[in-house]
Amino acid sequence: MAHIVNVEQMRALESEADRKGVSYDRMMDRAGEAVFNWTVRQSGPASGKRVVVLCGGGNNGGDGLVAAVHFAQAGAAVRTFLAVERRSGDPRRKAAQAAGCSVEECAREAGYPALAESVKQADVLIDAVLGTGFRLPLRPPILRFMETVGAALAQRRRRPFITAVDCPSGVDCDSGETAPQAIAADLTVTLGAAKPGLVAFPAAESLGRLVVADIGLPGDLEIFKEPGPLLADSGLVGGWLTPRPRNSHKGTYGRVIIVGGSANYPGAPALAGLGAYRTGAGLVTLAVPVPVHPAAVSIVPEATWIVLPDDMGVITAGAAEVLLPEAAAAEALVLGPGMGREKQTAAFLKEMLCRGQGKKAHIGFGAVEKTVGGDEVRRPPWIVDADALRVLSTIPEWWKMLPPGSILTPHPGEMAALTGLAVEAIQRDRTEIALRFAKAWNAVVVLKGAFTVAAAPDGRCAVEPFATPALAKAGTGDVLAGVVGGLVAQGRERWQAAVLGAYLHGRAGELAAEQAGASDSVMAGDAALYLSRSIAELRHAE
Repeated sequence: MAHIVNVEQMRALESEADRKGVSYDRMMDRAGEAVFNWTVRQSGPASGKRVVVLCGGGNNGGDGLVAAVHFAQAGAAVRTFLAVERRSGDPRRKAAQAAGCSVEECAREAGYPALAESVKQADVLIDAVLGTGFRLPLRPPILRFMETVGAALAQRRRRPFITAVDCPSGVDCDSGETAPQAIAADLTVTLGAAKPGLVAFPAAESLGRLVVADIGLPGDLEIFKEPGPLLADSGLVGGWLTPRPRNSHKGTYGRVIIVGGSANYPGAPALAGLGAYRTGAGLVTLAVPVPVHPAAVSIVPEATWIVLPDDMGVITAGAAEVLLPEAAAAEALVLGPGMGREKQTAAFLKEMLCRGQGKKAHIGFGAVEKTVGGDEVRRPPWIVDADALRVLSTIPEWWKMLPPGSILTPHPGEMAALTGLAVEAIQRDRTEIALRFAKAWNAVVVLKGAFTVAAAPDGRCAVEPFATPALAKAGTGDVLAGVVGGLVAQGRERWQAAVLGAYLHGRAGELAAEQAGASDSVMAGDAALYLSRSIAELRHAE
């Protein structure tokens, strides 16, 4: 489980660990070993490769020197360049030299030609110049050192594989602000815990793949006991997939009903259905208006169907009479994909809210008024997405009428409609906003976008490690709603369903982009298709 902590908290963690017997030297040894192992895992064996390690004067540089020893012992030719002088008698420097690494000082410009030439020839580059304590701006001599490295990389036709130790040098790990001279990495091995600036822009553009390395911090440290955001990596969500015994049947994995679709958006509920089925739901039922049915059947023929009353392809208030008895027998209800925001649809959603509480909904639009009554019926948890969120925002105190355990999946624009806040304000502090309104609405909030945030009313919060343009396409949110609904139907606890669903969805987008060769070409259906690979990868994660 990877916590997200700021720089001050990270210092406190390391200090407490040291007091409890995990020395700074031991943490540094673990960090350097992790950098080596992750780099080899991502870039291939070290033997015979030319490795350049860039080191600063602090602990980050020490981590780099430890990594240099491991590369040398694995058969690499290692050159280490010091951006600043390290203290005399530095044992890490001596160990690197003893292992056969060259260690060259570049505190003065006389060393820059050798630095540039080595960078031009490197197969692997380890960036261990600046760590979590860095604050902008860059200053000499490190500024000139970084400019030299950047200029050398710019002259190459093919870049080396670049690993950043803790963070790319030049990144503020609290804010995500980034110096222009920062070296973009293919892999960032952050140490002990994730940092908030690494799941924010512009820093995220420089990270490559982000992994959190275990440096031996005890699990009982005080900061770990406090509520705070987690990074939704495989270590957190890997144990949440539902076991699938060989003697199971479709009833074992629950029923999810997906309500949506309209004449203008006939494919949206079908995409949600694909998401639910690909994530393992036993039975997926699509509740759609009559004109949507033929198109949706062609996309997901495995579904069962509830054909809803409609007016010109738009769900009408009378659909609640048809839907509520069916919903009572389901484990999850997804509302919104492709539903539209017409007056009839708003009337339908308000009736769904009120009828489940045994109340009467007085619905008036122009000259048409209707009073709806009825006994209270069982309502499964709702997963509310897309147009249903926009409609909810027009209903006073809608959150008081949601079924218990419901999940809302807004993108920033929909969150703005629900909260009355500007999109810019929401994006400035996504974690705090998601937590605040999860508590206020007593519902799980999945704030979508780069680094999706999933917050629960009890204060649990996780940030997804994905920021991929592969999912910047119409329909991908519909797939996610179906994924989350499918996990809820299988019995997954609500917040876990949200976190796991967003993880599987985000990773599926990355896998689809890898297969396509370009994120430009990924479509929502591709993300649904690659959910199977995402699940398989997570089940076999170390």
